[in-house]
Amino acid sequence: MNEPKRLYRVEQGAKISGVCGGIAEYLNVDPSLVRLVWAALSLGSVGGGLILYLVAAAILPRKSDVYPGY
Repeated sequence: MNEPKRLYRVEQGAKISGVCGGIAEYLNVDPSLVRLVWAALSLGSVGGGLILYLVAAAILPRKSDVYPGY
């Protein structure tokens, strides 16, 4: 049976806390693309993206917590 997709922070290849890397794995896209979009949205929203990033970093579990052994 297929498990549902889970959103998490990655540890391998993380630049700050792994939020964008986790979103990229969830959406199956390149992490650089997610980082660029996130940066553009952060600049356009006068820091709103930074607040969302910090909240996501605090709430999302690490990949190793979701899938032990990674």
